[in-house]
Amino acid sequence: MAVMREMHRSVAGRATGHSQRSTSGARAPGTKRHWAWEWIKSFLIAFGLFLVIRTFLVEAFRIPTGSMENTLLVGDFLLVNKAAFGAGVPFTDMRLPALAQPRRGDIIVFVPPHEDGKNYVKRLIGMPGDTLGMENGALFVNGLPVDEPHVRHSGSSDVYSAGMFWQCDYSATIGDACRPTRDNWGPLVVPAGRYFMLGDNRDDSEDSRYWGFVPREAIKGRPLFIYYSFEPGAGSASWLTAIRWHRLGSRVH
Repeated sequence: MAVMREMHRSVAGRATGHSQRSTSGARAPGTKRHWAWEWIKSFLIAFGLFLVIRTFLVEAFRIPTGSMENTLLVGDFLLVNKAAFGAGVPFTDMRLPALAQPRRGDIIVFVPPHEDGKNYVKRLIGMPGDTLGMENGALFVNGLPVDEPHVRHSGSSDVYSAGMFWQCDYSATIGDACRPTRDNWGPLVVPAGRYFMLGDNRDDSEDSRYWGFVPREAIKGRPLFIYYSFEPGAGSASWLTAIRWHRLGSRVH
């Protein structure tokens, strides 16, 4: 009988040990749900922070055209400070308080009046109240010539566009005498709350000369620096093989 009792205790001990190992080796259903919720929560927090930063602080933009050469090149990627001029609050007409106001000479990211939802990058040339004009490609602001070392001219002949006739509503020249061209226009006065933008690649830029003034609320921000740049057209993998290393980290001014 004593032997049988000893065997019974031994079998019971092995069974108990097996049960304990099974319990410790498998993750309980409640633990799995907790782990999944923690992962989802972390993802939602990270995504929410990304949206806040992108909407109100910093956003990435790519340069698709040569209208700002040689200041900005096709294939440049910019980080833009959206807090500088007060970021807009989505789905409202409200804006956050601006840290600064646009100034003449700033490079600006904005939504043009003729293409809602599209971003342009140009240089701010005319402030509200300024009188602007151009003679044979030379810019005049408030009657004085402007030194523009950053401007590039291709030397191509002047261009006439019927789309420039909007200028006649703001020009001192009236009637048939108002016939603005790419290189000869004005004088015209920038109205309150509006800004005049020009590309640095002056002979190959679609800018305020063609589609008019930019309202203050359309201004989105000021570029900070170039965080990536590559030479397009240098092969199918040019974004890896044709990196412009010397432009990485360059300030935009």
